[in-house]
Amino acid sequence: MIDTRLTKHIQNIASSKAVAWCIAHPFLATIAYVALVSAFFLAFPQTDLWVSGLFYSQTDGFWAQHNPFLQKVRHLGPYLVQTIAICSVAILVIKLLLPGRPPIVPLRKPVFLISTLILGPGILVNSILKDNWGRPRPRSIEEFGGELPFQPVWKMTDYCERNCSFTSGEGAAGIWLVTMAFLVPASWRKAVLAFVLPLCLILSINRVAFGGHFFSDTMLSWGLTFLVILSVYWLLYLKKPPLMTDQGLDEWFTRNGRRLRRLAKRLLVRLRQALRGSGSAQSES
Repeated sequence: MIDTRLTKHIQNIASSKAVAWCIAHPFLATIAYVALVSAFFLAFPQTDLWVSGLFYSQTDGFWAQHNPFLQKVRHLGPYLVQTIAICSVAILVIKLLLPGRPPIVPLRKPVFLISTLILGPGILVNSILKDNWGRPRPRSIEEFGGELPFQPVWKMTDYCERNCSFTSGEGAAGIWLVTMAFLVPASWRKAVLAFVLPLCLILSINRVAFGGHFFSDTMLSWGLTFLVILSVYWLLYLKKPPLMTDQGLDEWFTRNGRRLRRLAKRLLVRLRQALRGSGSAQSES
């Protein structure tokens, strides 16, 4: 009994130290995560087939994709991402159109959200990896009723031309929702993560169940996208001096918003003059 308690106590201490180290060194921890996941799936590629096989049957194929509830779950992720992105853009546009008023929220927040979404799920995952690595999706390979051979992670092939399996766009979008935890007050972060992280897992596994991605695709998307998030956060908030400041963004949008209003007024005056000239010409004729 004493030995068991001592072992558990040591394990708890080791676990706490590991978590504390990851929190203190997020870049290194995330790089280590990507390296370990890559090494594991390269050493044991059959793991991908085994996980996908849990959701496949010879008669129904990937049966989860026919479930109406799971189909709605799939659309939940893009809906949340689009809603956050639209709200972020709207905040910047409102500040540009109403330059004399203070912004709804500090402007680095919408800039952080938009830039991480574009650079992570947008450019890195969907434009660079998915369109160039050529990994066939599970439902397209021979083991699951398709015609193409299975390909391991990080292997560039020409079996798929664009929008391929490696890596997962849904997995990237799911982990991108973690950006909200970077921006809320510290007292809210655990609550946000308690909602976002399980949701990310559900959205990602849902795509594996549909035969749209391998499990390795989703796990690597999490790590790669999180690296982008950490990098942008460092540039905007931790770097000394930061790449941008709330005051600097406020001044930039105020200055350019006023220029835009002056330009709009000049265009409106010219339009009125053109309409008057057109009206005078018609009356004379």
